[in-house]
Amino acid sequence: MTVSPHDRSRPCGPDRPRRAVLRAALGGGALWALGAPWAWAATELVDLEVATRAEEGLTLSFSVRFELSRAMDDALHKGVPLFFAAEVDITQPRWYWRDKRVLRTSRSWRVAFQPLTRRYRVSVGGLTQTFDHLSDALRVVQRTVRWRLADASALDDGRHLLTLRFGLDVEQLPRPLQFGLEGQSDWSLSAQRTLVIDDAL
Repeated sequence: MTVSPHDRSRPCGPDRPRRAVLRAALGGGALWALGAPWAWAATELVDLEVATRAEEGLTLSFSVRFELSRAMDDALHKGVPLFFAAEVDITQPRWYWRDKRVLRTSRSWRVAFQPLTRRYRVSVGGLTQTFDHLSDALRVVQRTVRWRLADASALDDGRHLLTLRFGLDVEQLPRPLQFGLEGQSDWSLSAQRTLVIDDAL
């Protein structure tokens, strides 16, 4: 974690984002995958940071460490694009009722191999980039900087929980390839972290 328990007392100016007081409630490499049963994956979410700037609103930065399995790599180089997705939930615990959901948002990445040019293409949002090496292409997926989640005023005072889930979206794979994937570790790539935000942003 890059945040400090003393961040709450630091002054906040227009050029300096105010960071929430965060604690890791769950470790990285949790048991989650988009569209798939919960399964262990050698994947780790690190360097999570929530911040606010007047012009950017509530933002999240994070890195994810993972390697493609042999099955994923083979499929990619046979022309099957791989889709990765990140999902964020922010909730506010309530003692008298179920937790209040404040925010849910997501983003996805598409990684494809172009056989004719022997290059890799990564698409996220409306942006597409091309790379000569797979490691460079995956680096785009593995590092997110200042992902805008909401306006700066999205959170009320009090304690909130931010849950970030990252995984391979197997539902985007071709239908024939999806059959029989359940329980196969070669196609389990997932991670989850839950942070406690002790201070209103």
